[in-house]
Amino acid sequence: MHLRSATATEIRQTLEAWMALLNGRASAEGVDVRTVLIDAGFPRAVSASAASVERLERRLDTTAPLARGLLDGDQGAAMAAVNEQLTELDVRPSVVAHDGVGPHIHWTPSTATFDDQVMTDVLMALAQELVENGPARFGVCKADDCDDLFYDATRNRSRRFCDDPRCASRTHTAEHRARRRADRS
Repeated sequence: MHLRSATATEIRQTLEAWMALLNGRASAEGVDVRTVLIDAGFPRAVSASAASVERLERRLDTTAPLARGLLDGDQGAAMAAVNEQLTELDVRPSVVAHDGVGPHIHWTPSTATFDDQVMTDVLMALAQELVENGPARFGVCKADDCDDLFYDATRNRSRRFCDDPRCASRTHTAEHRARRRADRS
């Protein structure tokens, strides 16, 4: 993958975390929101209150239609949806450096609740992605029995499957067997 800057890495990590959270929330197994966010580099996730995590879970569910709408490729509709959700948040950007992390942007004041901070980070990362690439980097898994979403950070936008390695494996195995059957015929 070719990344232009630390900001591009941050956008990728945030959007990949958003996809993981949405997919996990929609699955029967569920997802540990706190763990996904810690793994994605959200330091406040460690100490966030259970109530704030619960609020975040409910708010994430409201972004699922926005994420599915990205698959239609309608950039205008996506921008309008992001703008609408941003009006509900206290967005006050500032440049900061802390905890050994170089300069980066915090989109919310230090007094923002954890769920407001995460929602703002997700929506601002999505806004930046829409400006740079439109909705083209968002996709749905091509495995027959999966409809998980993904963010395609590959250079040539060639990703076909979600993060579950079984989806790609099953599909590739089925394609291989179909080619072998066709060769025998």
